[in-house]
Amino acid sequence: MKYYSLNHNAPKVSFKEAVIQGLATDKGLYFPETITPIPQDFFDNIENLSNEEIAFHAIQQFVGDEIPTAILKEIIDETLCFDFPLVAVEKGIYSLELFHGPTMAFKDVGARFMSRCLAYFNKDKKDSKNTVLVATSGDTGGAVASGFLGVAGVEVVILYPSGKVSDIQEKQLTTLGQNIKALEVDGVFDDCQDMVKKAFLDESLKHKNLTSANSINIARWLPQMFYFFFAYKALKKQNKELVFSCPSGNFGNICAGIIAKKLGLPIQHFVASTNINDTVPRFLENGVYDPNPSTATISNAMDVGNPSNFIRIQEMYQNDLEQFKKDFSSYTFTDEETKIAMKTIFKIDGYIAEPHGAVGYLGLKKEMKNYPNAIGIFLETAHPIKFLDVVEPILNVKLPIPAQIESVMNKEKVRTKISTYEDLKAFLES
Repeated sequence: MKYYSLNHNAPKVSFKEAVIQGLATDKGLYFPETITPIPQDFFDNIENLSNEEIAFHAIQQFVGDEIPTAILKEIIDETLCFDFPLVAVEKGIYSLELFHGPTMAFKDVGARFMSRCLAYFNKDKKDSKNTVLVATSGDTGGAVASGFLGVAGVEVVILYPSGKVSDIQEKQLTTLGQNIKALEVDGVFDDCQDMVKKAFLDESLKHKNLTSANSINIARWLPQMFYFFFAYKALKKQNKELVFSCPSGNFGNICAGIIAKKLGLPIQHFVASTNINDTVPRFLENGVYDPNPSTATISNAMDVGNPSNFIRIQEMYQNDLEQFKKDFSSYTFTDEETKIAMKTIFKIDGYIAEPHGAVGYLGLKKEMKNYPNAIGIFLETAHPIKFLDVVEPILNVKLPIPAQIESVMNKEKVRTKISTYEDLKAFLES
């Protein structure tokens, strides 16, 4: 399998090269040269396969022969070390819970998969290191920190916007030590992401062997398709169309879902549910992609003004807006609407949704008017405890602290404050 840059001005590369480089030399995101549908008998018999077997069949063509089959299966086994339950919230509506991993966020899947791929590629490097540079709007930082902790030959530097991640999210990325370093940026997520992209293209930093663990990296992004397959396996016996709603910030999750559809997974429709950072909903209305600076909301992991992965989605539809709209809708919701949705969901069956899941629920309910006989699934991307300052007062509940979170609560935060790209560069060169 070869990967090409979506800016179309860089050489094609292998899976290994794409993982290590993160971003192409022309600033473009890498994309697989081909997407070959999985044979129909896989879907006919999916209920008889384990999650690990399903994931192997889904990802194998994208890795090719660059990781031996036995090693790839080991990586998948270590990645999928937790459950992905579907929880009925109301008639015909399910929450797909993606927060049962070590940092209680969906990004544990991609971070664990990528860290183990990178460890395999580094296994013979005795004297050189890779520096994983990552921007986070919330959960990416903690998942990457956990996934890469102690990985030989890898240093991790995480940039996060000051005052715009929850206290628990900040604890998860600033308290681990070892090969994990955190930078608190005076700015918003888009500033962090811009600094990361600029560093990749800085010739004077080439000796640092920089790569990214954001969803711009194919090894972080592609494994996110696994849980769409797992949901289909669980719901297949109901023999109904499936509509998925993804709370969307950088659009990696929903982009991976569309890859799953291109592989043959029978998904009827996708909904990209956003907060007031509405670049994509506006694009679907007027056909103009006009990103705005991000605005802070209670669903902070979605506070992204210029979502990196949207260009990958456009590529899969050859930039044909009308074809795109057949498979894809996008809606925007305010914080007030989000709070009302959290209360509504809680009243139905006592289900506690955090703000991102509540935005996903809102988008799903809106789209289900067009698919009244379908099953609707919204992605619950993080455990409510990660947003207890929002969840507890809105729902008037007291959340128990899970063991994964309690382990970092009393640790001291260690981070370096920066304001400019020059500050980042100085830190990397120190």
